[in-house]
Amino acid sequence: MARCDQCGNDYDKAFRIEIGGRRLTFDSFECAIEMAAPRCEHCDCRIIGHGVEADGRMFCCAHCASHAGAEGLRDRA
Repeated sequence: MARCDQCGNDYDKAFRIEIGGRRLTFDSFECAIEMAAPRCEHCDCRIIGHGVEADGRMFCCAHCASHAGAEGLRDRA
């Protein structure tokens, strides 16, 4: 069995994800999202879709980016 890097649960169906050369083990997508997904700099939600980026800052959508002063961004469709 493998131990989840987020919650510590030892689980026989754990999976691994490699991010930036770092190999992480999780017991659920919920734990993977909590540990690995970036947060929107405006509303603080976890970005689990494409999101948008402006000047190195991550946002969940163009709407949040515009509220933070970013201009000219569009959501991907």
